[in-house]
Amino acid sequence: MNYSLLTSTNPAEIKSDCIAVSIFTNKQLSTAARQLDNAIDGIISKFLSIADFSGKCGQSHLLYTNTGQCSCILLVGCGKENEFNQETACTVIKKASKKIAETSAKHATLFLLDTLSERIICEQSMRQSILTFSDSIYSFNKYKSTPKEEAKLEQVCMAFTTEPPCDVTKMLAEGKAIAKGMHLSRDLANQPGNVCTPTFMAETAQSLGRQYDSISVDVLDEDDMQALGMGAFLSVSKGSKEPGKMIVLHYKGTDNSNRPIALVGKGVTFDTGGISLKPGSNMDEMKFDMCGAASVMGTINACAEMQLPINLVAVLATAENMPSSQATKPGDIVTSMSGKTIEVLNTDAEGRLVLCDALTYVGRYNPEIVIDTATLTGACVVALGHHISAVLANSDELARDLIDAGNEINDKTWQLPMNESYTKQLKSSFADLGNIGGPGAGAITAGCFLSKFAEDYEWAHIDIAGTAWKGKNATGRPVPLLSQYLINKASN
Repeated sequence: MNYSLLTSTNPAEIKSDCIAVSIFTNKQLSTAARQLDNAIDGIISKFLSIADFSGKCGQSHLLYTNTGQCSCILLVGCGKENEFNQETACTVIKKASKKIAETSAKHATLFLLDTLSERIICEQSMRQSILTFSDSIYSFNKYKSTPKEEAKLEQVCMAFTTEPPCDVTKMLAEGKAIAKGMHLSRDLANQPGNVCTPTFMAETAQSLGRQYDSISVDVLDEDDMQALGMGAFLSVSKGSKEPGKMIVLHYKGTDNSNRPIALVGKGVTFDTGGISLKPGSNMDEMKFDMCGAASVMGTINACAEMQLPINLVAVLATAENMPSSQATKPGDIVTSMSGKTIEVLNTDAEGRLVLCDALTYVGRYNPEIVIDTATLTGACVVALGHHISAVLANSDELARDLIDAGNEINDKTWQLPMNESYTKQLKSSFADLGNIGGPGAGAITAGCFLSKFAEDYEWAHIDIAGTAWKGKNATGRPVPLLSQYLINKASN
């Protein structure tokens, strides 16, 4: 999809297959709707005078015309004009994208953000519009013998009748870059487990490195990890014939004097639970257990597209968790790269085992901040459902920065508590730590476990178990959250 901009434009003076305009509460026409209505003999106002269309947020109606101006006009209800925000933008753009996709339009012009007067709301809504449109038209049909017919739409123009109150060119570029990162993340996660293996993830990272001069890639194989003493990671990967990979991406957006921000992603490309086997129902969705790594790679892609002036190091801990005669057994004790010993009480709590060695390994890059992202616990889904990701951190300031970034780009998070009272649940009779802390506060004790391997850093953990996929499709979250956080860091 190609996106473009028009400002200080009268919709009556342009040609487009479809022009979308806003209608506010009580059938109030926006400036663009009024200008267009005047040019086409009042077609819009005549329709509104007889139609049950009030302008309620999310309403929509297609008017087909023969004026030569456009093939159709899409009226979109936007609610109260003075209450328009990025959530409204998300609702109306989602509705508009789906309605336009039903038409034969190849080019659409959207005057749906035209009345915004506040800079912050304009920035948020502009970026959100691109993300929402991209999300609405996304599909993954790679393995369909008869793919679903794609929408004919090729070009979307975001248009304004005046000069908008924010730098819409910059917001468009950021939105496109983040959307591209989300697309990569979703494509990786939606691949079946027999395709998206740790090796496939490594090859995708290397391909990304070839596309951008700012990205370089290193891949550690199991022999490398054995030499480094990554016993926790290897305890997960050894049950599968698919070799585990520790993938390291370096993004250089500024000079070497700036310490990198480290992003660590859980990349379990398929999680059977190991010897602690999961129930069979919906186990196909365990291909999504690598969404943390996929989102980190997508974020690196977005940063490279934006040419963000920041340095990053990303470590993707990719492995397949399978039951076999070689697999780790409940009660086995392994030694992590940090030297801490871990009693593996449940082999289905494997994500923290691959992550703890990755968190130790990333220390060699002297990171300013470390953020790990993982589909870590079902307990997080119980706590927060499928709408909000969980944040646990050893720095309240970092947690607040992530929460603020999530609110700014509509990829929301909530901070869960974390202290030694919860850490005590990880006590082991035979090792330094158990890898589970019992049935209570599972998302929190998982974060407490990881915190023991991040004591030298300002660190946060994002649990995306409830938000990384919806139904049978990956969402691309938290690429927007991570990207916005890094945009904010770079600007500061």
